[in-house]
Amino acid sequence: MFSRINYLGLLAFCFALVLFTPLSRITAEEIKDSACMDCHSDKDLYKTNSAGKGVLLYVDQERIRASVHRTNSCASCHADITENHPDDEVAAKPVHCARCHEAQSETYGASAHGLALANGQLDSATCKDCHDSHSILRPTSAESPLHFSRLAETCGGCHDEAARDVEASVHGTAVALGHREAPTCTDCHSEHKITTLKGTNLKSSAQMCSNCHASERLNTKFKLPADRVKTFFDSYHGLATQYGSTVAANCESCHGFHKILPSSDSRSTIHPDNLIATCGKCHAGATANFVNSKIHIDASVESTSDDTGGMVNWWVRRIYLVLIFATIGFMLVHNGLLFLRKVKTLHRNLDLPILRMDLCQRWQHFVLALSFIILAWTGFALKFPDSWVSRLLGSNELLRSWSHRVAGVVLLVVGAYHIYYVIVRKEGRQLVKDLLPVTKDLKDLGTNARYLSGISQEKAKIGRFGYAEKMEYWAVVWGTIIMGVTGLMIWFKVDVTQFFPRWVVDVATTIHYYEAILACLAIIVWHFYHVIFDPDVYPLNTACLNGRVTKQWMEEEHTLVTDHVSAETNHRPETEDRPSKG
Repeated sequence: MFSRINYLGLLAFCFALVLFTPLSRITAEEIKDSACMDCHSDKDLYKTNSAGKGVLLYVDQERIRASVHRTNSCASCHADITENHPDDEVAAKPVHCARCHEAQSETYGASAHGLALANGQLDSATCKDCHDSHSILRPTSAESPLHFSRLAETCGGCHDEAARDVEASVHGTAVALGHREAPTCTDCHSEHKITTLKGTNLKSSAQMCSNCHASERLNTKFKLPADRVKTFFDSYHGLATQYGSTVAANCESCHGFHKILPSSDSRSTIHPDNLIATCGKCHAGATANFVNSKIHIDASVESTSDDTGGMVNWWVRRIYLVLIFATIGFMLVHNGLLFLRKVKTLHRNLDLPILRMDLCQRWQHFVLALSFIILAWTGFALKFPDSWVSRLLGSNELLRSWSHRVAGVVLLVVGAYHIYYVIVRKEGRQLVKDLLPVTKDLKDLGTNARYLSGISQEKAKIGRFGYAEKMEYWAVVWGTIIMGVTGLMIWFKVDVTQFFPRWVVDVATTIHYYEAILACLAIIVWHFYHVIFDPDVYPLNTACLNGRVTKQWMEEEHTLVTDHVSAETNHRPETEDRPSKG
């Protein structure tokens, strides 16, 4: 009984296998290469394609054995062929290379060749036109049509004029000498995603040339000028190109694109005899005097004595640099001293009877502000190493890193002292009590929103600290904790990873960076307005220096504080300073 069931099950399995196995797979197993070669070993086997072009159908088995596809059978590529071929008179379809080379085929589909083929241009290059059909070799093989020494010949099968121009160019000459570093067709036009470069963004075109001409190694090896890319991008043409101009000249505008020749060659577009025509393409009416100048100019380098224009230009630059520094320096010093004198006089004449910050609070604020500025400066210098912020540190990583760490430790120390201050000192406990958020803060925010938008003329009446000061204070507390914890994790990353996975440090780095941006922007937008740019205190609320404010400012900004320090106590010694009540 069981044997019969097993037999029937096996029979059903075999039937399903035959039924659901693709025909192409059966065909691939049944059709032998020898069957194909019965016809395709004939060297005179031709056919005429739909374009009326004769196609040789002879297959050289020796070339197949030398190719990268030597382990493939005929049917593995020509999967559409059946046992009835060629009697069924159904022509073999083009090989679908994407079955094995999916990524390359997808890229090819977006290329100039692939798009042209999709639009019905049947003579557009396909895989076999570049790689060959049966004798496919690696591009590193000297016999491969994709070897750098044969690329111009391969592409020249369709682009004959361009191939001739490249062969005559400095690039083609270098390739003929065996220099692989010399650019070939695919270096500029890409490999599978071939681009025409017609209408290419001028900036991209210039950057393409930069791939080689900005290379110190290549410039040294081939004795090329090292500054050609830099001086181009520093010129009007380069600057306008980077700014998005579509008409400013780029590299190919002057040097050409395929037939690039040295200026000593009379056929070159930059030969002295051809410069008027070259420059005249953009500058109508260009004369010999117009074109008689250097294009790649580095004004910071002293010109040779036989270059009159360059030497004069160099001296003019030096004279103006001295003139600028001397003139603007005098103006800055003069007006800076005048500004300080006027501010000093203004504040000397002010009546400052009310103590806003005692000496201890002012020192905490000073150390906090100084450490914060150094942290921001040294932190962003690492993130933006090419910026002026980094250059102010001399682009010295050792100085930057230790300055950042020392400032971080100082920030944590002043934070720890502040905790002691608000727990132990009476004025510290009062400070925290006055800074605690209360329901009235939300009401004040709503009142001021109506006042600032013009809906109401009533301004919120604030006590010792309003919602603005409270937001700042607790933001500093939060930020100090976050920056302190993440900063220490980054500093001691090896120790941290003894207990946590490495990604925890990566997350801490991200938090540290974005919390720094948030803190800096909050200081600039919120704090600086209230203590610097507010017209009532501009150019600075000097409470951070002397601790005192005017009675008028206090009544305007903190209306509910009624227990003011009297004018008589305004002149008592600094050591007796105490915060006002309320």
